[in-house]
Amino acid sequence: MKNFIRSLTPAPLISAYHLALAYLGTVRYGFPSRKLTVIAVTGTKGKSTVTELVAALLRGAGKRVASASTIQFCVDDECEPNLYKMSTPGRFFMQRFLRRALRAGCTHAVVELTSEAAAQYRHKGIALDALVFTNLSPEHIESHGSFERYADAKLSLARALGSSAKRPRTIVVNGDDVWGEKFLDGAAEVKTFFKLTDAEPYNTDDKNIRFVWRGSLFTVPLPGLFNLKNCLAALTLGEALGLPKESMQKALERVGPIAGRAQRIVQGQPFDVVVDYAHTADSLRALFETFKEKRIIAVFGATGGGRDKWKRPAMGKVADEFCSAVYLTDDDSYDEDPHEIAAQIAEGFAHIKPVIETDRRKAVALALAHAKAGEAVLVIGKGTDPYLMGPKGQKTPWSDARVVSEELLKLGYN
Repeated sequence: MKNFIRSLTPAPLISAYHLALAYLGTVRYGFPSRKLTVIAVTGTKGKSTVTELVAALLRGAGKRVASASTIQFCVDDECEPNLYKMSTPGRFFMQRFLRRALRAGCTHAVVELTSEAAAQYRHKGIALDALVFTNLSPEHIESHGSFERYADAKLSLARALGSSAKRPRTIVVNGDDVWGEKFLDGAAEVKTFFKLTDAEPYNTDDKNIRFVWRGSLFTVPLPGLFNLKNCLAALTLGEALGLPKESMQKALERVGPIAGRAQRIVQGQPFDVVVDYAHTADSLRALFETFKEKRIIAVFGATGGGRDKWKRPAMGKVADEFCSAVYLTDDDSYDEDPHEIAAQIAEGFAHIKPVIETDRRKAVALALAHAKAGEAVLVIGKGTDPYLMGPKGQKTPWSDARVVSEELLKLGYN
């Protein structure tokens, strides 16, 4: 019914509705962002991890911090999982969250902001002190209408920083990304960027990152080149805010696994099992590159039935390049036939024949049962998502990490 009503409502009226809600929430909760140092993180990939890392750096420097990401909501040392299937929930959520942070004595808030949140004005009324831009690549094209509109939604967050009354305003961008310069065009007193060359010499593998930054050697227990970029984004922001390098180094070197982001599930099995949120061809490639020294068995689908159909064969092509075995399965098919989605991914394969098993638990079980010592089973696409979305809005409670753990237990690994 909600979708039917929305289809009959003119787009300008929908926009006005979302804008009115944003400002009403700001007034209702007493403009809480004015009394906090608010750092926003945006981009196509890495947003959640950078949000978590920035929060860790701030806590390591003795700050009381609230953070909101796709993964979880934390106020000081109290955290709860994000069960909304939205990185930036609407309907007053963010203003209520920031008010709660103030009441808990927090001085800083780190918030993940998405393109869809920007398009629906969920960021309006949040006075920003800083913005971190990670990268930009095609995603959510059908929901925005075009890549240009998607990019503009991201850039609107830089404009929001420019309109903030806070001083000084800080923006940190990925200098290796072609869109970085466009984000630097926004108004800010402090403009800085990070590049991979900042970390040379560096070395990454499927367990750790080792790099030199500002003359100090860092060893961070996170895998892959993509996490090195995430660390650089967080460190550069921390440096711009005046955090001591020594405290940032200690915070990163003791950072724990980030839930649903290259998260290892260890129950004594002789092969690696990793749960990750990758859901584009680029993010699949980054994950597969991290484990390329091992035989890779992948379990994934294409998240978002009814949208971004163009990326499906591209995801299959990347998997065909890196994997020895692939199980294509359901991943939030909504009202679309999951078999059709899997078949469209399969069009990208030329060298191996993927197995189509749309029951996600069965697909995980098959992959684990066929894994041998030294191999890597990568369960991809859901991360910490709490539901599998089916037809007519059907929600099935879900956790890739829990299902993997249960299926390993059935195989005798505990």
